Amino acid sequence: MIPFEAPAETILFSLRHVAGAGRIPAWDDDLVQEVIRQFSRLAEGVVAPADEAADRDGCRLEDGRVHMPEGLVAAYAAFAEQGWPGLSIPEEAGGQGMPAPVLGAVTEIFAGASHALQMIAGLVPGASRTLVDYGTPDQQERWLPRLASGEWLATMALTEPGAGSDLSGIRTRGEHGPDGWRVSGEKIFISGGDQDLTPRILHLVLARTQGAAGSTRGLSLFLVPSHDDAGARLPVTVTRIEEKMGLHGSPTCQMLFDDAPAELVGNEDEGLKAMFTMMNHARLDVALQGVAHATRAARIATEYARGRRQGKIAGEAGPVTLASHPDVRRMLDEAEAIAIAGRALCHVALVELELQEAPELVDFLTPVCKFACTEGGVAAANLAIQVLGGYGYLREYRVEQILRDARIAAIYEGTSGIHALTLATRLLRHNGGSAADAFARFVHSSGADFELSVWQEARGHMLAATDPAPAADAFMRLTVETAYAAIWRRLSAVADHAPAPARLRALAARQAMFGPSSLRHKAEIVSIILRMDEPSPGAAHLHEPAHMKEKEWS
Repeated sequence: MIPFEAPAETILFSLRHVAGAGRIPAWDDDLVQEVIRQFSRLAEGVVAPADEAADRDGCRLEDGRVHMPEGLVAAYAAFAEQGWPGLSIPEEAGGQGMPAPVLGAVTEIFAGASHALQMIAGLVPGASRTLVDYGTPDQQERWLPRLASGEWLATMALTEPGAGSDLSGIRTRGEHGPDGWRVSGEKIFISGGDQDLTPRILHLVLARTQGAAGSTRGLSLFLVPSHDDAGARLPVTVTRIEEKMGLHGSPTCQMLFDDAPAELVGNEDEGLKAMFTMMNHARLDVALQGVAHATRAARIATEYARGRRQGKIAGEAGPVTLASHPDVRRMLDEAEAIAIAGRALCHVALVELELQEAPELVDFLTPVCKFACTEGGVAAANLAIQVLGGYGYLREYRVEQILRDARIAAIYEGTSGIHALTLATRLLRHNGGSAADAFARFVHSSGADFELSVWQEARGHMLAATDPAPAADAFMRLTVETAYAAIWRRLSAVADHAPAPARLRALAARQAMFGPSSLRHKAEIVSIILRMDEPSPGAAHLHEPAHMKEKEWS
């Protein structure tokens, strides 16, 4: 097994020199550096060593309580003892008030060490942000310190058996009575719906307070604690934990809320507005999970290929290392490039999110990051398995676990298809296409004018189409290539500051060589799909357009 190594210096380079985090008011680079390095030590020394056994042993449900793998329980205790749950929570509530890019750096390192543990602990920042934005002063005073202390974890309870990505099917109800609000209903796919890392859990539950099923009107957001202030368990129970392809150390729960006491967050009927505060954080969080998997896969493959001798190359005496073979070098380059570009794009989005100077660019980049980085994590894991050959298929080097764990990231927090459809419809058209214009300005500012011209041409085809949905995936992939072209221009310009300047320049040169032809090819695919989908004169249109309201899948 190749031990986990946190990419701290690469992350710092990306934040400083590619995303320009120093533009953030009160940014303290020395402090940020110390925070990232300190968390790296925890991740390498405590969290990562517990993950292999957690994947093997899994979680179990006994007497209505979920029991986590022992190593992860100990790892979370160390995480909480050092104050990491409060990293982004305001200082006045007991947190450190660190900006979003620092939280993003910790998220990537945490997920690389143990995706299973990170995805449970990682719901706290989104929950706290929702409380900061929509909670009453009393709710903030009571709940934020509890989350910052690490004594409470949070969940995001949206999905139901009849309502997956389409939230209009939600049937869980919130009803107001003499003693306040009560929530009743069933939720599924709830990460950390119960666990023994913390004695108590705060559930953020989306429920219907009024309005007919089949609509998103009448949905409200509630705080539903697992226990009351006296420590008594409330009527919130886990009915089962799912058996999954990956993330065996993280319990995915089916839950029953049986007339459970609740608190309304924000205004009644505005639950989606409040919930998307949490979800938008979660989408960049999940994008960085993909980056973490790509980074880990690339490192394992590189270390293995440099040490394993196999085969011969003309002009070389004796067996050569795998890394000497051109096709292996191609796979190593591709996996590493996926990680570097994805990280930088996420950092750009996080810095802009913190600055709040270009909200439309953040709106545009968020689904692009989610799509690119989660698909990229799977692609890099596949490449690593291929480099290791038979050993990649075995558990010994754990790249097969990376593939199993990474696969869910392209599904939860909005599937890749949903984000592609969001881009092809709302983000290209809303408010006169202002978000797309913001993206175009970003690409132009990076000097990728050829790539921008290709993308603008395809954008015109999408806007002219009666139904752009059939080409949504192709257009998203073209957009990712365009965004990465801009990112590689930025990376190339600041390569002298990178931990490995020569390596970064080589990867940037590879992108410059193959990127334009790949981009043109993807643009042609968009055009072909749209032409194929056009109905012939007098013929019925065979394609059924999507009927989901924009806010339900955006």
